[in-house]
Amino acid sequence: MKPLRIVTYNVNGIKARLPRLVEYLAEAKPDVVCLQELKSSDETFPERDIRDAGYGALWHGQKGFNGVAILARGVDPVERQRGLSGEPEDEHSRYLEAEVDGTVIASIYLPNGNPQPGPKFDYKLRWFERLSARARDLLAEEQPVVLAGDYNVIANDDDTYSVKAMASDALMQPESREAYRLLLAQGWTDSLRTRFPSGGVWTFWDYQAGAWQRDAGFRIDHLLLSPMAADRLVDAGVDKAYRGREKASDHAPTWVQLR
Repeated sequence: MKPLRIVTYNVNGIKARLPRLVEYLAEAKPDVVCLQELKSSDETFPERDIRDAGYGALWHGQKGFNGVAILARGVDPVERQRGLSGEPEDEHSRYLEAEVDGTVIASIYLPNGNPQPGPKFDYKLRWFERLSARARDLLAEEQPVVLAGDYNVIANDDDTYSVKAMASDALMQPESREAYRLLLAQGWTDSLRTRFPSGGVWTFWDYQAGAWQRDAGFRIDHLLLSPMAADRLVDAGVDKAYRGREKASDHAPTWVQLR
């Protein structure tokens, strides 16, 4: 198997960020990119631009918000599943799963959950339970799996610039953290945490209050590895500089390298 560089990238609107995305694909040449927050219907997904950049694509769109995609360099990802079972009336496009070069990869956009408490936070926790059920099934397959995405969870105090500033946010509530810990406890490896065990690494900087300029960020984009994928872990990191480009997403591309 050749080395695989897998990226998770919340683009915050694929049409608005298309120049930045194409630029990133050309410069970084990742093997697989999991996109979140496309804010695009299936019909308006820019497939031609993605293919012209050298990538095959699968997408699960939704007009105006949500939406996930999986891009693979030089090949078409093979779809395995879109959406999660357990709540048939849920129409949010937040989960897409595919196989690329023998590795199972999911692109995940977990609900934000604000304002909390309330129905949006309840939905976040229910969605987390549904994701955990799917993750358990994937572990049982005993193959390399990467669960990549925007989890909207600040897992640890050292995953944010300010515990105080984020204390009342849905991203940092005890229930959100507990759901994330329970997912990891199934046997998943948090690749970025493994690489940077003392924290202090951000993947998101708000557009408000000069957050980027102050480096007032936090880590909410995670790539979780099954045991077989974790055995192949070489490195993980954040392509932080891309957040500073003109009309950039508020997230930076976050990656893992597997041998």
